Amino acid sequence: MTFDQRLLLVHAHPDDESIGQGATMAKYAAEGRGVTLVTCTGGEMGEILVPELTHLAADQEDRLGEHRRGELAAAMAELGVTDHRYLGGFGTYRDSGMKWHEDGHAVPADDIHENAFWYADLTAAADHLVEVIREVRPQVLVTYDQFGGYGHPDHIQAHRVATYAAALAAVPSYRKDLGAAWDIVKVYWGAMSESRMRSALRALREAGDTTAFEGMDPDGPLPPFVTADEDLSAVVDAQEHVDKKLAAMRAHATQITTDGPFFALSNNVGNVAWGLEFFRLAKGERGELNEDGLETDLFAGL
Repeated sequence: MTFDQRLLLVHAHPDDESIGQGATMAKYAAEGRGVTLVTCTGGEMGEILVPELTHLAADQEDRLGEHRRGELAAAMAELGVTDHRYLGGFGTYRDSGMKWHEDGHAVPADDIHENAFWYADLTAAADHLVEVIREVRPQVLVTYDQFGGYGHPDHIQAHRVATYAAALAAVPSYRKDLGAAWDIVKVYWGAMSESRMRSALRALREAGDTTAFEGMDPDGPLPPFVTADEDLSAVVDAQEHVDKKLAAMRAHATQITTDGPFFALSNNVGNVAWGLEFFRLAKGERGELNEDGLETDLFAGL
């Protein structure tokens, strides 16, 4: 099938896409726009929240990646996304794992597998994505910011690979064997609105929930994955697709618990919390803006 408008998303692990842009993906897929997801690792090092599946953990049977492959397929079915791939093919890059720094952000773990994505050769990894870019020919790319939202090494590496691959894919003389050159017109970084996050936290606290997003003060400092509203470029309103997003998140059962902060936020604040997804423009020109000075369509101006 040929699509006039095509969106490419590059994420680190299964579940990142549903949390970050699940509603946007569902909206665009329902509207007949092309949506392609590239996931960089199998999520082998993820924490397992389903007790009966803990035997799949990396320090036991080490089969979590294969299980999460099924979770991702189920999530994509919920969102209506039919084109989802692993960078270089499933198993090419392994989840690098992480640990928490005393300052509250993620950093690389002490022991990292030799095949970890964090150790990937940047050009080799980018070439896998160049081939996808030249095949799909997306006008819009979505990935993480340079800090990967909260410092996870695989998120940072996904940002680096996506950024480098987008540049290489546009060079006519570069790796002609990977397809004809293609220049992605607009690149966005996923973001979370500071004002929306504060409003959501305030609503949760007023409802008596002190455990969801523990340690975050509605009126205090917020983590680095929260973006000042003045730095936001676009918002996609996909509130009519929130049910699909939440269903996709539930499909990632080993990673997201239905009584955790994600669903507490949804239950207490409503569809607005999960149906509005924000972005920062990293490349390209902004199109038509709404009254808040934001694009409402990632393809605006194209």
